[in-house]
Amino acid sequence: MTASELDQFTAWIEELIRARGYDIDSPRGGGKSRLADEAGVHRAAITRLLQGQSMPDLETTRRLAHVLRVPVRDMLIRSGRLSEEDLPLPALGGDSEAAAPHRRLTLEEAAAGLGVPRDQWDMFIRVAGQFLPADTDSARGAAEYGPAAAVKGAGKG
Repeated sequence: MTASELDQFTAWIEELIRARGYDIDSPRGGGKSRLADEAGVHRAAITRLLQGQSMPDLETTRRLAHVLRVPVRDMLIRSGRLSEEDLPLPALGGDSEAAAPHRRLTLEEAAAGLGVPRDQWDMFIRVAGQFLPADTDSARGAAEYGPAAAVKGAGKG
């Protein structure tokens, strides 16, 4: 990564952090500390990132993406670590015969992709799972382990 790419990423992430309501300009550092706490990372990692000193590691990137409600894919591409070719989006529609076999999105993936706060995933999974068609995995889960297991297993496959 060049210095220019790091500067571009730093400017983008700084703007994103401000847009999400974190006061990172305060001399007391309250916004940086709050962001670090909510993401479960060290405040120093936030400071280094905002000063353009270093890129966050993969786990820090993942945690920041979740808190900032942006796909990890976008963070990795914007950071210059990976390209769009490295992380292609699945084709929507088109030639289904040439496409890879269909894999249904799990409820956990949907929660993450929609930005549902981690502490509300269980509720999201219970509620969203009620609207999914019964498939063999969820039907088996309901028969063997009760309806909660069916809901938790719904959407996998």
